[in-house]
Amino acid sequence: MNKSTTKGNTPAQKIAARIKEVGGWRGATLSRLRAVIKEADPGVVEEWKWNIPVWSHDGIICTGETYKQVVKMTFAHGAALTDPSGLFNSSLNGNTRRAIDFREGEKINEKALKTLIRAAVALNASKTRSKRVVRRAEL
Repeated sequence: MNKSTTKGNTPAQKIAARIKEVGGWRGATLSRLRAVIKEADPGVVEEWKWNIPVWSHDGIICTGETYKQVVKMTFAHGAALTDPSGLFNSSLNGNTRRAIDFREGEKINEKALKTLIRAAVALNASKTRSKRVVRRAEL
């Protein structure tokens, strides 16, 4: 990942600036991924952490990173998700995260990606519900 001159006050502004900053196919890909995430989960929260875009809903869903050869979408709890379409193609050996590397010219399987995003949101929600149940039991 490169050092960024991304400016803006809000996370949404910083993400838009990153897209413009990287430009070309990488900017277009990151922009499309951002749109797919918002379509899959209208309640998603855009954040800016570790100098990269982060999308959350009851916890981190995924990040969007730009590299020279790929745009990487890393799912925070990807190892816990089923991936029947085989989208995950990077970071496959870890116990927690999984990623999808998008290369120039590759088509995004938006339907499968939306399903994966919704599964990540559901997983986060189930963890949040479990924490609430434990807290209530402690009272």
